[in-house]
Amino acid sequence: MVEVLLNYLKEEKEIKLKGRLYHRTQIKLAYNSNRIEGSKLTEEQTRFIFETNTLYVENNQPTNIDDIIETINHFLAFDYIIEQALSDITEEIIKHIHFLIKDNTTHSRKEWFKVGEYKVMENIVGDTRTTLPKDVEKDMHKLLSDYHKKDIIKIEDILWFHYCFEKIHPFQDGNGRVGRLIMFKECLKHNITPFIIDEKHKFYYYRGLKEYENNVAYLVDTCLSAQDSYQLEIDYFYPSYNKEIIED
Repeated sequence: MVEVLLNYLKEEKEIKLKGRLYHRTQIKLAYNSNRIEGSKLTEEQTRFIFETNTLYVENNQPTNIDDIIETINHFLAFDYIIEQALSDITEEIIKHIHFLIKDNTTHSRKEWFKVGEYKVMENIVGDTRTTLPKDVEKDMHKLLSDYHKKDIIKIEDILWFHYCFEKIHPFQDGNGRVGRLIMFKECLKHNITPFIIDEKHKFYYYRGLKEYENNVAYLVDTCLSAQDSYQLEIDYFYPSYNKEIIED
């Protein structure tokens, strides 16, 4: 198993190296993933939170406390998937990612919400019905079982897993952020260049999920484009990255 990129990220994290790949990934992944779900924080505000643990307010506009908490939580969740990158994806890992994302938010103070546990109330994404609460555990078991039966995991398999996960929608809220972190983790585990879905391309991402059963190319093409963008980041900081993989 090639661990070159993962080692880069871990090393930069441990020595708290600013302005490089880990640092930029934390900010861009948290900003874009939260923004897709409705956060009003800017990328600059996200950067300030990560770098200084402070927040500046633009034009005296009020800031939603949950947006701040979920940004900080996302930083912690990303660190967690780096540490768990080479582990097989499990329900325990998935639930812990959800716990990290939603801990201390307004949702966490609602008894019915069940932070870090599967949903107890029905939910709908757009106009699409998701798995009923009583069937979530069964469907998640089957999804994980089918995924782990694959001999070789390719990016198409990770996207298939993501589509199925979002269709199940196992948590009351936070499924998109959890799902995108799982994709990043699984790319690291299976020697696939990871990617960040840019907030500007969320329409294409959502279209890819909605039309997946009719045409997988929408989601695949969107994620491959995002992968190309992240590869440029890697190449800038680590020009010898591809050479190291070949030699490995």
